[in-house]
Parts: sequence; C-alpha cells; structure tokens
Amino acid sequence: MDTNKYNELQAELAIQKLWEQEKIYHFDPEQKDNQFTIDTPPPTISGKLHIGHIFSYTQTDLIARFRRMQGKNVFYPMGYDDNGLPTELYVEKKNNVSGRRMGRADFIKLCLQETAAAHTTFKDIWMRMGLSINWEHTYSTISPEATRVSQYSFVDLYNNGHIYRKFEPALYCTSCQTTIAQILLESIEVETLFSTIIFKTTSGQDLHIATTRPELLASCVAVFYNPEDSRYQHLAGKNAISPIYGKEVPILPSTHVDIEKGTGLVMCCTFGDQTDILWFKEHKLPFIQSVGFDGKWTEITGPLAGLKVHDARAKILELLKEAGCITEQKKIMHRVQVDERCKKEIEYIVLNQWFIELLSHKQEFLQRADEIEWKPAFMKARYIDWVTNLSWDWCISRQRFFGVPFPVWHCQDCKHIIVATADMLPIDPQEKAYPGKTCPACSSANLKGESDVMDTWATSASCPEINAQWPKNHPISLPMSMRPQAHDIIRTWAFGTIVKSHYHHGTIPWNEIVISGHALAGKGEKFSKSKGNALLDPINLMATYSSDAIRYWAASGKLGTDILFNEDQLKIGRRLVTKLWNAFKFSQEHLVGASCSIENVNAQDPLNYWLLQNLCSTYQEYVKAFDVYDYHHALEVAEKFLWNIYCDNYLELVKNRFWKPENYSTELLAETKKTLYVVGLHMLKMFAPIIPHVTDSLYQELFRATENIPSIHNHTWQESQLTGYVVGEITTSIDIVVAVVGAVRKLKSEHSLSLKTPLNNLTVVVSEAEYLQLKDTHKTIIAGVSQAENVEILKGNQESFMTQTANGWIALVKI
Repeated sequence: MDTNKYNELQAELAIQKLWEQEKIYHFDPEQKDNQFTIDTPPPTISGKLHIGHIFSYTQTDLIARFRRMQGKNVFYPMGYDDNGLPTELYVEKKNNVSGRRMGRADFIKLCLQETAAAHTTFKDIWMRMGLSINWEHTYSTISPEATRVSQYSFVDLYNNGHIYRKFEPALYCTSCQTTIAQILLESIEVETLFSTIIFKTTSGQDLHIATTRPELLASCVAVFYNPEDSRYQHLAGKNAISPIYGKEVPILPSTHVDIEKGTGLVMCCTFGDQTDILWFKEHKLPFIQSVGFDGKWTEITGPLAGLKVHDARAKILELLKEAGCITEQKKIMHRVQVDERCKKEIEYIVLNQWFIELLSHKQEFLQRADEIEWKPAFMKARYIDWVTNLSWDWCISRQRFFGVPFPVWHCQDCKHIIVATADMLPIDPQEKAYPGKTCPACSSANLKGESDVMDTWATSASCPEINAQWPKNHPISLPMSMRPQAHDIIRTWAFGTIVKSHYHHGTIPWNEIVISGHALAGKGEKFSKSKGNALLDPINLMATYSSDAIRYWAASGKLGTDILFNEDQLKIGRRLVTKLWNAFKFSQEHLVGASCSIENVNAQDPLNYWLLQNLCSTYQEYVKAFDVYDYHHALEVAEKFLWNIYCDNYLELVKNRFWKPENYSTELLAETKKTLYVVGLHMLKMFAPIIPHVTDSLYQELFRATENIPSIHNHTWQESQLTGYVVGEITTSIDIVVAVVGAVRKLKSEHSLSLKTPLNNLTVVVSEAEYLQLKDTHKTIIAGVSQAENVEILKGNQESFMTQTANGWIALVKI
C-alpha cells in the first residue's frame, strides 16, 4: 500500500481489471431461489452518453451492489435500445445520408455498423464508472434474439385478440414521416391566430365560424352546433357552403360543441383534432385528406397544394381576406400536441395501422399498478393519471426502416392476413417470402410482406421477456425483482411493460419500480442531447475527479428527485476518498495479525466498546435506509461514522496507545488492534456500493490475505454480528470523554495552539451524574489525547478557561 498518496485514476483502472479477471460480479443462473433481477434501462443509441446517464445508471448500480452484499444472486444485465427513429436520425446525421434515398437494406446495414460501434463506446464508459454489470447478459433490441422475443410477443397478442389492424386515423409526425403513439406526445402552448371566417347556408345566410386551422378548409365535411344553443337550432337539417372551395356540407347537432367558445359553430375537418375523428366515426362522414405523408398539402387543396402547414395557413388567410371572408382575428395561446422528439406539431392521417388494445382494459392496468411497489410511492400517481386519461389504443406501426419487422404477410388478392408461427421467428417478411408459398384462405401466391416496423417501445416493453429469453424463462424467472427508470418514461416504458406482462402472463413485470430523478443543467433542464446541454463529457469528468467522486455525487441525489449538477459535490466526493485512504494509513501497521470477526473482539475496554456500539447502530440505520433505496441517507450515516466518530474521535483517543504502548497492557493493545480490524473492514463494506474502487483497493492491500475472499464486493453483511453492542453506561461515559476532548480542542484553538500542545494540568468539571460515570480509567484516555500531565475530575459549576503559567499551560473545562 502506497501510503503517501492515493492515485485514484491508476487505482481505479487496476481494480476494474481485477473485477473483470476474477468475475467478481458473476450471476449464477442455476441458483433460482435467491435471485435479485434488475430490468436495466437500455440506453438509446443516438449519440454520446452524458452526465445525466451517469447519474441514473450509477444509482441503479448502488442498488445492485447493495443487494449483492446482502447475499443476493444479482442479475444485472445491460441492453441497448438500437432500433427506431432516434437511431435512424443519429445515423443519418452522422453519415450525412438519407435512409429513404439510400435504400432499406443498405441503410439497415449502416445502422447496424453504427450501433455496434456505439455499444463498445458505451460499455467502456460504464466499466470506467464501475458499474457491476453482468456483461455476458447484454442484449440489443434489434438483435435476432430480441427480435424473436418481440415478434413472439406480437404473435401471442394477435392470437389472443389483443392486436388488430385497421384503416384508422392515426397520430402522424410529418417531420419524421411516421405514425407515433399517444405516449410519445407532448402538449405545449403556442401563440396562434383565432380567425372568424364566413360560411354561407344554401339560402345565403352568413355563418361565422372561428378556427385556429383555416388551412384545413378543403377537408371540411360538416359544421356542428350544440343542440342546446338557441342561436342555431333553426339550422337543423340545413347545409353550409365553405368559403374558397364552395363545397356544400351538412350542419349537424353535437353536445361536444362548447357553446362559450368562439361563435358556437365549429367546422369538422378530417382531421384537425380528436373531436373531428369522433364526429367522423359517429356520423360516418367522408374522409378528405388535405395533409400528405410528407407534410405538404395535397392536390385536393388547390391553391395550397405543395405548401407545408404554416405556409398553407398564411396562404388561406390571405385568400380569405381577399374574398372578404374574415370578420375577426385575435392572437391566443393555444395548446397543441407535438412529437416529443422533434417537437413538431402532429397531424391526424388515415392509414392501415397495427394497434394494441388498451381502452377496454384500463381498469386492469390500474389494478396491476396496485400490485407493484412504487419507490417513491408518489410516482404512482403519474401512472394512474396517464392510464385514466388514455383516449387511444396503442398504435405500434412505424413507417421506418430500422425496427423489428412485423412477422406478417398480406394476400394482395383476398386481403387475408398471414401471421408467422413461433417456429418461423425471427423473420423479416420483406426479405423472406412466406414459407407456406400460398395464401391459406384463397391459395393465391400474390403475397406481400408487411412494410411497417414496430414502434421501438413495443420492443422495449418486452425487456423482461428478452432478459428471460421468453418463452423459455432462462436464465431468470418472471416477474423480475426491480425496474429502475426515470420519471419521464413512466407513461411509455413502464406502462407498455405492464400492459404486455398483463396480457402475456397475467401478472406484473416486476415486484418494484424505482424511479430516479434527472440530473439538471444550470438552467434547471435535464441533461439531454436534444436540448444541447449535454456538454459534460463523462470521460473528461472521470479523468479530473475519478469515478468514485462522480458516484458520490450521484449517491447524494434522493430517489425520484431531480438534482442540479454541482461540481462542488464532486470535490466533496474526492475529499471523502482521500479521507478514507488516510484513515487507513494509521491503521495499516496495526492490522497485521489482527484478523477476527466482530463477536471475537469481546471488547472490555470502554473506548473500543463505544466504537463497536456506534458501528452497530450506524450499520442498522444504513441498512434500513438502503433497503428502501434511500442511498442519500445511507451515505450520510456512513460519512458521519467515518468523519465524526472514527477519525475525529476514536483515532485521536486511541493514538496514545500506539505511541506509548509501555503505558498499556498487552491485552488492551491486542483488543484495540482487533477493533481497528473489524471496524475498518465494516467501514469498507458500508462505503463499497457507493465508492467501490477505493474501498476494494484498500481491501486488496489490507484484508484480502486474511479474509481469503477475492473482493470487498463479495462480502456479505451478517446482521446478527452487528447487533451485539448496545448503548449503555460504558458508551455514555465515552460520550462524556468525547465532549471533554471537544472542549479542550476548542480552548486550544481559541489560543491558536495545536491539539498536541502539552498541558501541565487539566481540570474537568462535571455534574453529579457525569462524575459517577467518569471512572479513573478514563483519565488515561483524556490525558493521552489532550497531552495533559495531570487530569482532575471535579464536581462544580466553574466556567471553562485556559492560561499559561510559569510551569506551562493549565486548563479547566466545564462539561
């Protein structure tokens, strides 16, 4: 052990190499009865990892390490969420290509190359951070194995009536040119014009209709009024004529019209919002498509053809003004729905889509949430709000390239849907013809593979099944123990996984869900590549502060709570690492030959007993906190023990025994060495989940040879061993000694003297009860730490003072 300085960067790399070589974090798939399985979030392969990733994934590792040291057989895999739009956009931007122009096969090949390279980069960072991952259980959501599971999930859901295909209005992002699910929407406020335009009845009466979307006039298929609105009851059974296009449409009653909004008349266009869709279905209205799949207005819109939404809006308003068809305009703040990734407003377009049914099972999904332990508990409310307000089934079709293919062929003659059987999976129907050759319904050979791919969340929602290699359920059993994730994907990842587990297994996917907060940048925003604030490169931070220091910052965050990135916290973490190292400098030479278990110390000395009692109580509070994943508090109690109890007091009080051993018995010195050994080992155990590198480095140097266990991380806590030392007269008397030493320190500090400055005489004034507890043996401890030649203990009320006499310094302290 180099006692001069701890070289954290060199030591961390060396200890990581040892972990890998000796398979310290091995998971035994044959040991089923003691598993703790973690459904680790697969990061999206869409760029570099940032400090926000480090924050949340480190918190998961704290739990994995803690459970492993509790004796659990921990399954802790890593996945990569490769498929889907984020990866496509990343690959297109990085390589300056277009997937649509490049061609499907070549673009998929390029995506596979880029994701494989990203896996290596990500793994290097995770290993440098000391994540105790089972790397042999790594998966990719686009791999053949994951594709098989995802397709098997589709087949199972389809065969059990939970998936359907329908020519249906769907949420569509014209920027990304794909449908999206409701779970991927954000609602934002934008400023827009609220324009009142003039329709006519067939008899020539003016009808004033206020709208924020005049560009959809070509798709107007009806005008609605509220039947309770006395202003418009005379319009029943009549028709209206739209301006510019001159199209005649029916005027219909509907209670969905808000009498107080606008003029009380509403135009129904296919489609401006969900109410339009409701009317379209309820009244069997025609479908007129104004918006093309590329976001440009279609030929049917006449003068707007080829324009995109904002230009089309400006153009139609210009035409309406020229025609004298605008009576009023005002600016309003209007809530719109946008794609959470590109932030562009979504449209509603009709096309054939695959849906997982949700709406008819909402109550069951809520009941499943009640079976899961939510940490923190208040996060469950977000899930409940989401499920309660669901208004769409889950559209899982995407018009993209790099995704899991639907294992489906379509008969072009009779329109029969042919779904692959389990033994055919995995399969890409665009690349491989149906093995049966002809349609089972009509014997036609005119078959075509499904061209859409699955929503990436449809695959990610099968992460427990991918980990279990479902339907074999090896190497783990379902449900899994824990799902760690951030709070912003409760409505996506958590919800989707619960849905699939309910349908496939009739149970929950995991026993508990642990919700982390976000690491926030200076403006209070989460670190995000899309926000452009993810500039803190983890590699540079680790080179400056060490992985343990960064882990310390992550552990200082509370469960479910966002935390600002704070460089000062990294500096505090680095000081803790240094303090721990220096504390063992003193202990090193006294640990030789002192190996023993805590019960074999059999402490008779009050000071040693006091330290062991504090260790026991600290351990109990530490475990209680970590058991509910309050690692913030667990870190606090461990630090308090190290800094205040062990370093500031015990080591100071015990030093004199080793400096002047001739004044102490052989038995006391041996007991003190045993105490140092046991407490030192257990201190390392407490800090091990949080700062694993320095704790294992110290363990390798000081304890491995005697403990004969490869790593501190292979140690477990024996709770029965840490309950034997209890608070009593012995420990409270040492508390008084600690107070005396603190008072002496204060006096010496006030006189600008070192604690080592000798005192000719020290008088300790105490109360009646304290006098009875301060036995003669404690005088030796007080004299040793205060460097006093004589110590007197008196009862009284004198005030503390310190003065220098001809014979040296004398002091009186009142406790």
